[in-house]
Amino acid sequence: METKRQAKISRLLQKELSEIFRRQTAGLGGVLVSVSVVRVSPDLGIAKAYLSIFPSEKSAEILENINAQSKSVRYELAQNVRQVLRKCPELQFYLDDSLDYIENIDKLLASDPLKEDPNN
Repeated sequence: METKRQAKISRLLQKELSEIFRRQTAGLGGVLVSVSVVRVSPDLGIAKAYLSIFPSEKSAEILENINAQSKSVRYELAQNVRQVLRKCPELQFYLDDSLDYIENIDKLLASDPLKEDPNN
């Protein structure tokens, strides 16, 4: 169960991380990184950020790059939230593939072999 404090900090971190990634990917062109959800541990020491990356073909490469630069992202995040948080949590980034999952389900539903045959 997430406390009110955890929820508020999660929303703050999600907003700030989204802005950081928007600025960093602006120069790449055609790449969109959005922060789907941020989950903060009860002691506020670890924040797990789930990222949705478009185009999905480049998602593994971009996630690897983000993980390699997580210290600089954390530093920039700490600068943005220093008035609110005393200590910035450790960041862990994960790929949020829920959109790909939804797209796959839509494809399966569109090609449903159980549809009624109009000739019957």
